[in-house]
Amino acid sequence: MLFILKISQIVLSLLLAFIVLIQPKKSGLSLTTFWSESTWKFERRWPEKILHNATIILWTLFIINALLFFFLA
Repeated sequence: MLFILKISQIVLSLLLAFIVLIQPKKSGLSLTTFWSESTWKFERRWPEKILHNATIILWTLFIINALLFFFLA
């Protein structure tokens, strides 16, 4: 069981790093994006939205896997 968790942690970390690196530069949340009403607000379109949601899902799986490994080890 611990071996499967180790391998899945490595795979999830590589996928998470890859997904973060291929995201467009403006898709990140910055303080200036929502600072005032006169600034331009970035709206995610189809590819950016999928990458953003995939990042959240992979991050959640990564944290769950890390916690499982911590408590089972």
